[in-house]
Order: sequence, then structure tokens, then C-alpha cells
Amino acid sequence: MQVTIYGRPGCPYCTRAIQIAEMLKQKRDDFDFTYTDMYAENISKEKLSEKLGVDVRTVPQVLLDDQYIGGCTEFEAYVAKNGLLLS
Repeated sequence: MQVTIYGRPGCPYCTRAIQIAEMLKQKRDDFDFTYTDMYAENISKEKLSEKLGVDVRTVPQVLLDDQYIGGCTEFEAYVAKNGLLLS
């Protein structure tokens, strides 16, 4: 299971998404994640919209195994719904 998080520095929702991913990494052997700093990589919301095929208005944007999940709220709900932190 691989999560990709696109975010920006100083964003509290990005920080929360990273915290969730770090918890998953600690609890699950089958989990890893990458964080892409959109500022450092010069990725605009427009460029990310094109890449993901969705209208990006906020950050973070989260993918699970290349499947679009949504933002932090959707990521947190997905983790809870699927019991990913239960092990």
C-alpha cells in the first residue's frame, strides 16, 4: 500500500495527512508514503489538476496506490472506514 500526498508547507491539513501516513507506516508492514512539497517542486494547483484528472482547489491531495482519495478529511475517513490503523 503506497500513499502519495501532495501538499504545501505550513498547511495544517497537510500536516495532519502526513501524521496519519506516519501512523500507518509505524503500524503496518505493507504501508509506505511519499510527500511532495508543491512549492519545492514548482507544482501549481492547475498542473496537479491536469496530472490527477480532478479539480484541485485545496491541499493536501492524497492518492492510495495511484487511486485518488481526496483531501485530508477524505483520507482520514478512508483510513477509519477501512480499519487501516487496526492491527
